[in-house]
Amino acid sequence: MTSNDALSGLRVLVVAVLTILWGVAMIVSSTLLHVQADSINPGVFAVDSKPYGIPYAEWAGKWQQWLFSVPQPLNPVTDPTGMNCAQGQNGPVWFLAGTTGGSAERTCTIPAGKAIFYPVISAECTYADTPNVKSEPGLVSCAQVDNTRSINLQATVDGVNIKQLNNYRATSPLFNFTISPHNAFGVPAGPTHGIADGFWVFLKPLTPGKHELHFSGLTPGNPTTGTTNFIVDTKYHLTAK
Repeated sequence: MTSNDALSGLRVLVVAVLTILWGVAMIVSSTLLHVQADSINPGVFAVDSKPYGIPYAEWAGKWQQWLFSVPQPLNPVTDPTGMNCAQGQNGPVWFLAGTTGGSAERTCTIPAGKAIFYPVISAECTYADTPNVKSEPGLVSCAQVDNTRSINLQATVDGVNIKQLNNYRATSPLFNFTISPHNAFGVPAGPTHGIADGFWVFLKPLTPGKHELHFSGLTPGNPTTGTTNFIVDTKYHLTAK
């Protein structure tokens, strides 16, 4: 074999290897896009995806950590106007809160390019607020029990319904966090562990400009546990810029 033949063969081999690598890259890229995209609601991350490298359900725990970290009177969950919506926000995802029951209409400016994560209805249980629960399975059951009865779930973005909200129920893994003093829920301050469960909406970044988000739901009262009807009806007038 001449040196020219060897060089020609090497070139063929290199081209073949590059072709294979390109094909693999296309498959991986297509798979990632499929995982991230939601076929029901294209502007929403799929519940089995890993937005920003973190599993969807773990974001539920991060949202709960955020909510408990902000003391009253700055906590967004009890904010009637939206003036506190920037409290504790960091990273690529902007958290929005519902209410502790009842309605609220808020106006909020958020950075363009931020994804948005919020619960239509959610519940949490921690060792701090449910001291009779002593195990992780107990926390899971505690967090899930009332949400199983939730009904009338609705969410819209700029007047467009987010469909099949029941598909977006997720239960977080066990997470640790520190509850702030003077928190909005009257829970003893300090470090603890918890589980969050709910119906979550994870929006991909909105286009710059004005948007309207609305979400609502009902968890009927449970005579066995002594809870009353829990109703959430929240509207946000957002400006992304």
